[in-house]
Amino acid sequence: MKIYMVGGAVRDKLLGLPVQDHDWVVVGATPEDLTALGFLPVGKDFPVFLHPQTREEYALARTERNSARGYRGFTIHAAPDVTLEQDLARRDLTINSIAAPAHPESANSTFEPDFDALVDPHGGQRDLQAKVLRHVTDAFREDPVRILRLARFAARFADFSIAPETLAMMCEMVEDGEVDALVPERVWQELARGLMEHKPSRMLDVLRECGALKHLLPEVDRLWGVPQRAQYHPEVDTGIHLMMVLDMAAQLGAPLPVRFACLCHDLGKGTTPADVLPRHIGHEERSARLLKGVCQRLRVPVECRDIADVVAREHGNIHRSSEFSPAAVVRLLERCDAFRKPQRFADILLACECDARGRLGLEESAYPQRPRLLAALAAAQSVATDQVADQAMAAGQNGPKIGEWIHRARVEVVSQRLVFAPALAASP
Repeated sequence: MKIYMVGGAVRDKLLGLPVQDHDWVVVGATPEDLTALGFLPVGKDFPVFLHPQTREEYALARTERNSARGYRGFTIHAAPDVTLEQDLARRDLTINSIAAPAHPESANSTFEPDFDALVDPHGGQRDLQAKVLRHVTDAFREDPVRILRLARFAARFADFSIAPETLAMMCEMVEDGEVDALVPERVWQELARGLMEHKPSRMLDVLRECGALKHLLPEVDRLWGVPQRAQYHPEVDTGIHLMMVLDMAAQLGAPLPVRFACLCHDLGKGTTPADVLPRHIGHEERSARLLKGVCQRLRVPVECRDIADVVAREHGNIHRSSEFSPAAVVRLLERCDAFRKPQRFADILLACECDARGRLGLEESAYPQRPRLLAALAAAQSVATDQVADQAMAAGQNGPKIGEWIHRARVEVVSQRLVFAPALAASP
């Protein structure tokens, strides 16, 4: 039995990056061999075991053969006769197909990889040095998830290029309808991970280049070629603006729900009627409707869906909120459910800041709407709603009338604590 560290752990070690997860492959062993050593079996689709001390995953060397379209269409063979080279050949990219032999440490039965004896049959070290993302073998085309994985790696390693033959293969896979067979859970998983990378715009760029984006997210793909409003650099179309917004979200360290909201906040601009271009009148409601379809199709988590819905509907009002009256500001807070979910409202404002600063020449600009609306929320939250409710009931009010009293009390406090211009607009 031989054990090797493989995959991303070796890649990141060679790149001098922090190693987050250790992946191990075991050659020449049976499940019974590992359980006898105290390893705990956890694999469903193929034999994977947890180390008895570290709880890291150790997988038996295996081969995979495509038996049907999509991610689940694979026949797995894991046995002692599967070689390390065969296991490495099934992997996606050359930079992920490097192995380091590992030796047991007698003190605690863990394993220490030897990076001076790397096994690299597919030139992964060469491609690391050249900064190239290249598929290992033609088996790449058997798993359409790998298109998404490569796009995600492109977002992580933004200075890496894609080998021409790999990009050509991805285009062929899309043309053959392979991405249409992907299960929603895997699409969302890879998109979510790609959104959290250093340069998420690169993921969209790669998916567009191979044609996959119009199959996976046609609502997003339609944004390219749609002009921006005149005051927002019309030479930069809405698709390019979207990529700038996503990269701003990464720059500001935004969490996943914010980044997903940034991805979907302008979907309605891709269906703007020709007679209102480039003003995009009514795109907020169109965006919310399209967002609903995206979330249902990809089974997006509730937290991401809810924040994206509010951002889609209200980002224009939030941008214009400095022109609102105190009453309009409080109505905006109420529509955003800011009093019940203040942290979610903070995330909504962060998404709006990413939208505002994701424009040419505005990347370093301040976004005063965010601190102003947070201050307005803090002021409105200082109202003792239970006392106001008691006063309303003592005056014979009940039901919705009590809510009106609370609303007026919040408006009064906001008008006292924030500075408003003499002439102010009302919100929708």
